[in-house]
Amino acid sequence: MNSLKPRINLEVLLVFSVTLLGLFGDPFTPSADSFHTVRWVDDGDTIVLADGRRVRYTAINTPEVAHEGRPAERFGPEAKASNRKLVHEKKVRLEFDREKYDQYGRVLAYVFLQDGTFVNAELAKGGYAYYVFRRPNTKYNPLLLRLQREAMAKGVGMWGGFADQKGPYLGNRHSRRFHQMTCSFGKATSRKHLTTFKTKYDAFWAGYSPCKRCFRHGQ
Repeated sequence: MNSLKPRINLEVLLVFSVTLLGLFGDPFTPSADSFHTVRWVDDGDTIVLADGRRVRYTAINTPEVAHEGRPAERFGPEAKASNRKLVHEKKVRLEFDREKYDQYGRVLAYVFLQDGTFVNAELAKGGYAYYVFRRPNTKYNPLLLRLQREAMAKGVGMWGGFADQKGPYLGNRHSRRFHQMTCSFGKATSRKHLTTFKTKYDAFWAGYSPCKRCFRHGQ
C-alpha cells in the first residue's frame, strides 16, 4: 500500500501543474497580453505605444532627426526609417532591465517583435545605432557591442563613409564616454578613469559613446 504513495503524489502534482498551466499559461512563453501595438515612431530609438507610453530603446542610441529647429544628424532620417519599418503598427514585447525609466519619464526597454526579432540588436547590426554603456542596464551589452563592431567592420549604415577625425579624445573608463579635449566634463575625469583615443572610430570600437555636451549634432 505504501508503495503506491509516490505514484499517487506524482499524479496529483501533474494534474495540479496542468491546471495551473491552463489558468495562467506557460510562464516561459509571452502571453498575448504582453504584446503592445506601436502607434508612432519618434526617431531611430524611441516609439510610442497604443497605450500612450513612450519607450526609449535601452543600451543604444541613434543619430538625431530634425527637431526644435535643429537639423538632422547624419543618418538620423535613415535610422528612423529603419526603426519604422521594423515596428510601426506591429506588436512588440518590452523586456526590462534594472532601471525602467529615464530622466524624461520614458520607459527604458529591450524591444522584441512577435517573431522574436530583437529590435535594439537589429538597429545596431544594420549600423543604424551605436552601443551605449549605461549602468545599471547592462544585460545585453556584450551582444550589442559585438554587433556594432561587426557593422563597423563591414562599413554598413552610419559606418559607411564614416567621417572620422583625428583626436586625441579623452575617454572616461567609468562612464564609457569620450570627449573632445576642450570639454570640461572630459577634463574633470579622474586620472584612474582617464584614457585617450587617437580617433572617434577607436573610441566607438572600444565601446565608448560620445559625450552629448561636447559632441553636438554629430560633430
